[in-house]
Order: sequence, then structure tokens, then C-alpha cells
Amino acid sequence: MKFTRGQVLAGAAAGALGVAGAYELVDRLAGSSPDRGAAGPLPPEQHVLDGVQTVTDNDVEVMVPPLHHEVVTARVRVDRADLADAQRTLEAALTDLEARFAPTPAGLGIAFVWGLPYFERLVPAAWRANLPFDRRASKPVLLPARRFKSDPDSTLLEENDVAVLLRSDHLDHITDGATSLFDKLDLFDVTSIRKGFAGGGFEGGRSLPKKMALAAGVPGAELIPDTAELFLGFTSTQSQGLGPRKIVNFETLGYVDLRSDYFREGTHMHLSHLNEQLDTWYQLFDFDERVDTLFRPGLDVPDGTQTVPQAPADVASRAQIARGLRRDRTVGHSAAIQTASRLPADYVASDGTVYRKGTAIPHRADFNTLDNPFFWSVDPIRDGMSDEASAGVHFVVFNPTSDDFERVRDAMDGSFPGGAQVDLPPRDRGQGINSVLQTTHRQNFLVPPRRHRAFPLAELRV
Repeated sequence: MKFTRGQVLAGAAAGALGVAGAYELVDRLAGSSPDRGAAGPLPPEQHVLDGVQTVTDNDVEVMVPPLHHEVVTARVRVDRADLADAQRTLEAALTDLEARFAPTPAGLGIAFVWGLPYFERLVPAAWRANLPFDRRASKPVLLPARRFKSDPDSTLLEENDVAVLLRSDHLDHITDGATSLFDKLDLFDVTSIRKGFAGGGFEGGRSLPKKMALAAGVPGAELIPDTAELFLGFTSTQSQGLGPRKIVNFETLGYVDLRSDYFREGTHMHLSHLNEQLDTWYQLFDFDERVDTLFRPGLDVPDGTQTVPQAPADVASRAQIARGLRRDRTVGHSAAIQTASRLPADYVASDGTVYRKGTAIPHRADFNTLDNPFFWSVDPIRDGMSDEASAGVHFVVFNPTSDDFERVRDAMDGSFPGGAQVDLPPRDRGQGINSVLQTTHRQNFLVPPRRHRAFPLAELRV
């Protein structure tokens, strides 16, 4: 059955979970699915996605993301007394999905993540006893979301109990996962459904973002480069621009006092939605200005390049940032965040892995969307829902702690580690890409290890 966007917005969550809307075009427009590697044993981490294909573009290794992405947020419906039963029910459903779909883009990646309201309302004593602590910040690893300098006052700070991130090359796998967890189980009240896509034309064909934006009639769609991986025209999944497989684990970099082993092999996830002003980006910034703004001034990048190297050797120094600011009144987005997102020195983890200076820490899983701001919301007025498609990004990123995410996000606004501050307004044209982005929603989540993903701490509740 086909539904218009307006019908989806007006319907119930159960109906919206099984409806693709405009996103059914992804399978038709993408053609054949990318070649994917086989899955190994289930990793202990939920956030790890195996079987991701790599390609080379402009002599840079690039990870090819899954075509389809979906985030479902919810409130827990069950009472404290029923948490243990709910834990067993949810784990059985997740185990069944994993038996049918490998945790790869060819199958279905599932990450069940939990918000502060769940821990404080339903398992408060067990949470206080097992809450991991951020040594570097002297704060808990999971903090309430906050607005940043470039965020508008209207940015909503959400308080969902739970969210699930679903990733696959196959829309029917996403639908099966969402309906199995939220429609067939009587455990949650869905609060929002967020859908999207990613996929560059690395083999020369027109990419999904270009095709989807044109199909939706988004302003500026015709200006997106034909083979762009994302709406803004540049590749964002360079292997060396993403944190390595386990670097965001609580235990890896020594930032976190686990206090117990309960959350070992877990991590932190930030979720936000941002509108992207594509017509402004492409009409008011020429190619060189887009490079300066997204990366840093002074780079020699041939016109039309989409994959710009982001290896440790390419990380901008503070001196280079200062020169670009003095000469061009511009601080590149990547250069700014790298002051907080890259390792300042070599580090040897407890398992013996050596992470070199300049290695990326955050591991992003963001994806483009036509949601405005969500595909479905339980409260359309509060969330500012519109039935008009809009270019945007559902920003999903894994960091070791909430504070680590905040340090990177503050750097994006020109507030660098150590207290240095860029002398530009946070939404200035020269302050990275802030002038063409607008954040509508934010929330932080804790990602338990796979063994404790279903109603974490419920079995320890006192």
C-alpha cells in the first residue's frame, strides 16, 4: 500500500514503522547493492558493523556505508516490576533477528541504546552503583544533552528512554527489524521514526543523495555533484577520518573508570537532526570556498574533487588554523574539530593496540535524510513536523563519553581544548559549515555491550 507523506504523519507509529514513503526510491535508484564481506562471530560491541566494503577514491580508502538507515526512539511502557520479564522478551527478539540477519550491511546492523531518563527512572540504584565515570572530565560518561553556541534557541533537548539504530542495504531488513522490536512487542511507546540514506557514486554513477534530492525537489538539488556521497558534496567516510573499530569503547583510551565490568565494551552515542541549506551552500560558496570552509584554507584541491585526504598527516596544526583565520577570516570545519577529535599523542591501549598521534576518535554513522525533521513523530507540533521534504542529516556519532562529544562539538564552534577561542561569531560564514546548518533536536545515549543491550541493569534492580 502506498502512503503520502501527509498520511504517514497523520497515522499511528505502528503503521509508520512498516511504511517506506519516499525512501522506497532508494532501492530503485541505487541499482545493485555494494559487494559486502562476510560476517564473523558476533562482536561484543553493538556499535561495530562488520562486512563494510572499502573502495579507493582519489587514492584515499573510503568505507562504503549501508544504503538504508533508520532510528526509532521510544519510551519504555513497562513498569519496574516487569523489567526482568521485558529484558528476556527483548533479548529473545534481538537474538531472533541476529539469527536471520548477519550484523553487516548485507544483513542488519542493530544498536539498542539507552537514554538517561531510562536509567534514572527505572533502575536508579543499579545505575548509581554501576555508572561509568569520565576521569578526564570528572563527570559521568552519560550527560543530558545541551545546546551549543551555534545552536538556535529552538533546538529541542530530547528525553527518550531508548533508541535503536538500524542499518542495512535492504529496506525490507530495516522494516523487519523495526516492526519486530516496536510493533510486535508490547514494551515501548514509539516517540519518533527517522529514516535516511547514504551512498556515493564511487563507481561513476549518480549517487543516492543527488537522485533523492532531485526526486524530492529540494532547493539546490541540481547543484549537488553527481557522484557526491552526501548532500554537501564531499566524502565523509574516509577510513582514516573515522575512529578505528574499538577506539570509542569505554575501556580503550583510559578516559573512563568503569567501576565494574558491566558496561565494558560499551560506548556513548549522540543523536541529532540538522537541516542543511543546500541552495546557500552551492550558490554562495564556490568550490574553493567550500573546500576552505569544510576542511581548511590553503589546501590545494583540484576543482571537482570529492574525497579530500584526512589521514593523521593531514591534520591541521594550531599554527595553520591561526594563519587561515588571519588571512581569510575562515576556520575550516575539519580543522576546527580535529583539535579535539584526534589523538594528541601515541597511545597504547590495554589490549596492546597502538593508536598513533592524529588518529581519529569519533566514529560517525550519520546519514542524509528528507525528513522534516522526522519521518513520524508522536508530537508533531512540538517537533515542528512538516510534510514538505527538506535536505538534512541525522547525525549519529559514537564517542567514548558525553564530554568527549561536547569537546569536539565546542571545537566546531571555535572553542578549542585548553581554552583557546576563535574570534568569530559561532554562525559566521567563516566558522566552518555552521552558517548552512541548523540543529533541531539533540540527545545523548549510552550504548551497552551486546550482552547487556536489553533493558540494561534490570537484573540488578533493587
